[in-house]
Amino acid sequence: MNMIDLTGQRILVTQAQDFMGPALCHELRACGAEVIADVSVLTAPQDAQAMIDAAGPLDALVINLALPAPSTPVTQIDEAEWRQVFEVMVDPLPRLVRAVVPGMKARGGGKIVVMGSASALRGMKRAASYSAARGAQLAYVQAAGVELAPDNIQLNAVAQNFVDNPTYFPPEVQANPRFQERLKREVPLGRLVKAEEDARFVAYLCSEEASCFVGQVFPMSGGWAVR
Repeated sequence: MNMIDLTGQRILVTQAQDFMGPALCHELRACGAEVIADVSVLTAPQDAQAMIDAAGPLDALVINLALPAPSTPVTQIDEAEWRQVFEVMVDPLPRLVRAVVPGMKARGGGKIVVMGSASALRGMKRAASYSAARGAQLAYVQAAGVELAPDNIQLNAVAQNFVDNPTYFPPEVQANPRFQERLKREVPLGRLVKAEEDARFVAYLCSEEASCFVGQVFPMSGGWAVR
């Protein structure tokens, strides 16, 4: 029996086919929520407002933004790569918040959860552009979270790595012996965090039981990053 009750809650998940989207939609529905699964990549300035308008009243918004992580040496990161990672993962964030907050205020509150990355918490070689974009997400959450708290809107983020998902750890990567060795060497847990473990925590953050968290960044990485 699922102990997290989201019955009657309307929750929008962005980029629902990518990153944690499939697991999030499955778990939130298992908890009783009505899930609006939007698969758009929100690169145009008007996309976020259009998505929120189309979704209708929302109790929670799960901002799941992702693209395949570049693996470029720091001195070779060009303007196009830098702009792309920010265009896909950072620029939509304030647009979505601007769009969803008025409706949440009118309804007496709401939850916003950002699916971020622990790459912003611990240095990784050949990941400067990606980590910078993920770091911008987390800094935004911490600042905006404390600002929205008086309106009973809780904005928090999950900073994850080594979580089973099709965007960053597809089956062919997981089957690679070199990756398996890296997992045992770098991750104290010794395995990937299961997608359902991650998604269940997000379901909790969307619930009324999690109303005490404000602008928090929660590492989810099997011990790889702990701050």
